[in-house]
Amino acid sequence: MKDAVTTLIRNYDVAGRYFDRNAMDSLKSYFESGMSRLAVASMITANAAAIVKQAGSQLFEEVPELIRPGGNAYTTRRYSACLRDMDYYLRYATYALVAGDNDVLDERVLQGLRETYNSLTVPIGPTVMGIQMMKEIVKGMAASQGVEDTSFLDAPFDHMTRELGEKDL
Repeated sequence: MKDAVTTLIRNYDVAGRYFDRNAMDSLKSYFESGMSRLAVASMITANAAAIVKQAGSQLFEEVPELIRPGGNAYTTRRYSACLRDMDYYLRYATYALVAGDNDVLDERVLQGLRETYNSLTVPIGPTVMGIQMMKEIVKGMAASQGVEDTSFLDAPFDHMTRELGEKDL
């Protein structure tokens, strides 16, 4: 797993260049947002079950056919699997938030996920909706905890939804 610093260093090293103004600004931004990243990661860790439960409830309210007979979250086993997957996305989004880099999402979450979901006939659209719902819940919680700029929270959640949602919505 990489972080924003190692990725930046690797890119400049491969190019054989010294850091320029853009690199220094990028590093400065990463370090300045470090305490907020850690505070939000701690908040997510302490509230993960509640975040997933709230997002799941909201998702099933907006797309009730998922929990009706024949729906993909119908039966206790499938419902639990859906919430488990949402928790999985939230956990990896937290890792990416702390790292300031989405590589962990590509390596551990997104590679082959679309194909797996398609083979299991798991609808991708509601998955994307659930990830975005969790993002909004986390942003609201962060703002209520005093995090003034929550824009850094968008990156991991939007990366997952963009990669999953480019089709099948």
